[in-house]
Amino acid sequence: MNLTQPSTENVNYMIDMIKDKLRMVNADAMKPEHFDTAQYEDLVYLYEMVMKRDTFSPSEMQAIVTELGSLRK
Repeated sequence: MNLTQPSTENVNYMIDMIKDKLRMVNADAMKPEHFDTAQYEDLVYLYEMVMKRDTFSPSEMQAIVTELGSLRK
């Protein structure tokens, strides 16, 4: 998938992949439609960081979820 161009499809893909990677219990709280392309670069950065890692500490998970929350519309 080409993530260089901001699009709703790309936002949906990244959010879904982040939720899968983090195995979020309350995944419904992070619906792709809660995000838009206004902060696309920040979302791409967060997506790339999450995809590079295999494990996360509880505090890292909390920080990621907090950051996702700040990127919501």
